[in-house]
Amino acid sequence: MKRTIKRAAVLGSGVMGSGIAAHLANIGIPTLMLDIVPRALTEAEEKKGLTLEDKAVRNRIASSSKQALLKQKPSPIVSIDSLDLIEVGNMDDDMERLADVDWIIEVVVERLDVKKIVFEKVDQFRKKSSIVSSNTSGISVNAMVEGRSEEFKKHFLGTHFFNPPRYLKLLEVIPTEHTDPEVLAFMKQFGEDVLGKGVVEAKDTPNFIANRIGTYGLLVTVREMLKGGYSVGEVDSVTGPLIGRPKSATFRTLDVVGLDTFIHVARNVYEQVEGAEKDVFDIPEFMLKMQENGWLGAKSGQGFFLKKKEKGVSTIYQLNPETLEYEDRGKLKTPAVELAKQAKGPRNKLKALVNMKGDRAGDLIWNILKPALLYSAELVGEIADDIVAIDQAMKWGFGWEIGPFETWDAIGLRTSVDRMKEEGEDIPSWVLELLESGHESFYKQDNGDVFYLVNNEYKKQEFNPKEINIKRLKDVQGVIKKNTGASLVDIGDGVALLEFHSKSNAIGFDTIQMVNYAVEEVGKNYEGLVIGNQGKNFSVGANLALMLMEAQDDNFFELDMVVKMFQDMGTTIKYSDKPVVVAPFNMTLGGGAEVSLPAAAIQASSELYMGLVEFGVGLIPGGGGTKELYLKELRNLAKGINFDLTKVANDVFEKVAMAKVSTSAQEARENGFLDANDRISVNPDHLIHDAKQRVLELAKAGYRAPKREKIPVVGDAGYAAMVLGAKTLQFGGYASDHDVKIAEKLAYVLSGGRIKEGTLIDEQVMLDLEREAFLSLIAEPLTQARMQHMLLKGKPLRN
Repeated sequence: MKRTIKRAAVLGSGVMGSGIAAHLANIGIPTLMLDIVPRALTEAEEKKGLTLEDKAVRNRIASSSKQALLKQKPSPIVSIDSLDLIEVGNMDDDMERLADVDWIIEVVVERLDVKKIVFEKVDQFRKKSSIVSSNTSGISVNAMVEGRSEEFKKHFLGTHFFNPPRYLKLLEVIPTEHTDPEVLAFMKQFGEDVLGKGVVEAKDTPNFIANRIGTYGLLVTVREMLKGGYSVGEVDSVTGPLIGRPKSATFRTLDVVGLDTFIHVARNVYEQVEGAEKDVFDIPEFMLKMQENGWLGAKSGQGFFLKKKEKGVSTIYQLNPETLEYEDRGKLKTPAVELAKQAKGPRNKLKALVNMKGDRAGDLIWNILKPALLYSAELVGEIADDIVAIDQAMKWGFGWEIGPFETWDAIGLRTSVDRMKEEGEDIPSWVLELLESGHESFYKQDNGDVFYLVNNEYKKQEFNPKEINIKRLKDVQGVIKKNTGASLVDIGDGVALLEFHSKSNAIGFDTIQMVNYAVEEVGKNYEGLVIGNQGKNFSVGANLALMLMEAQDDNFFELDMVVKMFQDMGTTIKYSDKPVVVAPFNMTLGGGAEVSLPAAAIQASSELYMGLVEFGVGLIPGGGGTKELYLKELRNLAKGINFDLTKVANDVFEKVAMAKVSTSAQEARENGFLDANDRISVNPDHLIHDAKQRVLELAKAGYRAPKREKIPVVGDAGYAAMVLGAKTLQFGGYASDHDVKIAEKLAYVLSGGRIKEGTLIDEQVMLDLEREAFLSLIAEPLTQARMQHMLLKGKPLRN
């Protein structure tokens, strides 16, 4: 049968339940969220004269959880409109409504007896063929379906989301022995294509994959800290980005997760395993004392770290596990750390660290890695069928840049196993067998394909056809042309890709050259062009350091030339004979937005933080951003009807002057950076593929470059209104003299100069006004001070 999920229900509205409901609503799936009926009235309800029979009271828990979504940080919702797709109710009055949904997700308390009671009710009310799943983080999914109908069992499985569901990529799918293979296959595909997740199939074992290995690794780290006399801060200083792990490293991660949650997860394994493994999952006494004291981390205000504000300055202190007192935070500074910092990429950094025997940091990392790698190898076949699932689970669920088996390859499989044997460790037999047969790594690549070891043989790793990996593509067929800023790559079907790869994907002279070349080459030989990449962010904008250096050297002729080239690049993109689709994601700021706005279409990642942020460094957009945002809003509002030109100008003025950055692609649409012609990809791994398909769609429809536009402007009257708004803020103490000066320049550009309201001007006139304003502002000492502060401190300066 052909399945679809048009409506869903979430049973349980706690942090995870409401987060899952929010994620479903974010992607457009109407969701019913139910919770228990309160047993007592609140004081506010009593004052209103309500009773326990009133619907508002009976639905209060789910309603409160829905409203709490607005206050959580980071936000679980992509737009306030997402809340409209979440209906609330309770599990006494509304269970019959489950007959209207296609997927029912249980997210109640982690107790098997409670879950079985809930599923007994679900079995009574669900429609046949609807999928039912549990978001359990470790309870046996097979045990949950005991006593249920055969039809229920066929459609039941575990779907373990990671918190927060909007942001963490991993979805562990856990079938029972009864799960219909068709249901399992559908949910894996649905998880990738619709939910935007990285899906791994896990076995029904304690804590499944990521939490099993992640919890083990964290407890091993605690053990090594105590054994080696390291401090909390010292451990965190080397177990974060230095080894390809998140900035939160070890103990900051525990503070974010919550110590109570971590202990619950660890005990779940402790109660189900034996021997040496059980010993590792035994919680250290000082952590139990922390829990007893209520020092749970971020949720309680203190945990392994405590932030204190003294004389207006915030200082972070670390917990001493022996004294349970807070002290100054320490960092490890050793030769191995310095060597690792100079190495490129997590693989080389790890190798540099673990090879430095006798180094305090190197020994710590080796003593943490060694048991984690051996443990992961021991669990192959028990928690997952292959090493790929384990590596992906750790990358997607815990934010590791490389998984355990990729780590083993990075540090040298044979050499590290030899060292482990010298240190008396027992190596899993299958690892020894693969080395004896001459294999030197768990993975290998050949002609763009990735192979991994299964039963001592290499098996080709299968990827979703929608996942285009630029690096593997380039390894096979090279590039059409490249320079230091960008590369032009053939991605098949007559579509080329321009990939940025400068530092932070900042746009400089070299990138501009490649954009111009790409458009010309595509015009001759391709159907269209995608501008995108797979870096950390799409682009942080123009090269700020280079511009500041030129300004401080009074090289304004060169600056004028570069800004003009940037503007011309935008014009080239806009008026290309072949469709140009830009695929922005994550940080798309300043110049990154200016590359995106003139494109034939934008295919945005759902997580898009887009904005024209130049005002924050004392400038206005100089590469056509002001003009294109204004035009985009005009097109959005016009549609053949009368509209308020002044309102359009004021809206754009406010967005640029406030340096507004969207918190999602949906919000970018609401801010006017995306329009009805632009689309959103939920799964970031599919972004380049989706952009490519958009190019082909435009080409097939007979794409024609747009005609050059005349722009209606607000003139003198609009200029005065915008400046008045800025000066009002100044009088209220919210804007400095320099802020007003920048605002006046911006208002002058948007008004088209000192001309009559409604005058039509050529695009080039507004571009010239942008460039003149940009160059005059960058010459200002106060602007240069703002630029320097941003480069040094990473945050804006008010002067």
